[in-house]
Amino acid sequence: MSSATPATPAPEADRAAKAAAVRTAKTGSRSVARAAATPNAASTTSRTATGSTPTRSCAAAGRSRGRPGALAVFGGRDNRAMPALAALIAVTAVWGVTFVQVKDAVAIYPLFAFLAVRYALATGALAVVGVARLPRLGRSGIAAGVFVGVLLAAAIALQTAGLERTTVSSTGFITGLYVVFTPLFALVLFRAHVGREVWVGVAFALLGLALLSGIDAGSTLGDALVLASAAAQALQIVMIERYAVRYDAVGLTLVEMATCFVGFVAIALVLGDLSIPRGATVWGALIVTGVFASALAYLIQVWAQRRLSAPRIAIVFSLETVWAGFFGYVFSGDRLGWAGWIGCASIMGGIVLAEPAAAGALVRLVRRA
Repeated sequence: MSSATPATPAPEADRAAKAAAVRTAKTGSRSVARAAATPNAASTTSRTATGSTPTRSCAAAGRSRGRPGALAVFGGRDNRAMPALAALIAVTAVWGVTFVQVKDAVAIYPLFAFLAVRYALATGALAVVGVARLPRLGRSGIAAGVFVGVLLAAAIALQTAGLERTTVSSTGFITGLYVVFTPLFALVLFRAHVGREVWVGVAFALLGLALLSGIDAGSTLGDALVLASAAAQALQIVMIERYAVRYDAVGLTLVEMATCFVGFVAIALVLGDLSIPRGATVWGALIVTGVFASALAYLIQVWAQRRLSAPRIAIVFSLETVWAGFFGYVFSGDRLGWAGWIGCASIMGGIVLAEPAAAGALVRLVRRA
């Protein structure tokens, strides 16, 4: 006797249906996960080839969600960049306070002799830990250190030569143009991305420098020399960004300081100014500028430029003028008018606009208040 049997027994049909449902659920969950992960991918930060702290992707993510880029910048939080930013602000404070010391010292001791001894002390301070690191640089690293050292020495020498031929305020403003030259060099030489927020920050910093200096008219030759100094300083900042991720920071800075030392000794010898420094005023200024404002400061610059881009470094460096005005007020009785204080605020605003880490810190402080 024959009987009709179903094509798929009921238990097997149930198992097949359940398996299909599980497969569908898994496939769907992966699709949902991919869809959910896609927007976040746009905001994931990654280091660029030059080692600068990326902020473009964060701003781009903000724009892709329909928000203005500036809002993304103000809301940005890059905890890795904050220590570098704080260290650089401390460096500019040291540079600012040395204005008073250097002014008093060079009044009684030749300038280029002062610079030669300053960078001799800087070289000696770094040599204690840096000589053993020189083999890590190789020939290319040593050449890189010499190059940035020549740029730094040229910037200082050209600024000094220009200052002798033009006004102090004109020198102060034109020197600050390195804030503009730095993103331009980064863009032209290396096709680096310079976001709109950086250009806005540059504009604010430039306005602040103009208000602080007063922009009195100076001589054409003097202004041209100071302009060349600003270009050399900007190129030094850009090249440090390129070299910071390739070479040992201590070794690179040691070669840079040694190059400055050799250059200033040569200039002092030509001018007949080389002599042994005497007096507590001169030696005090030499120790502070040689060890802290040179060796330590430029070492911090190399370290920080692994985390911050050259244009942002330039904007932060514009704080040197603010600190100089502040310490001049505290120690020398200098007075800033309303334009000077607005200039200080403008420079600070430029840093907040251009550097997401500073913006994030400001937002957190406001929220706590």
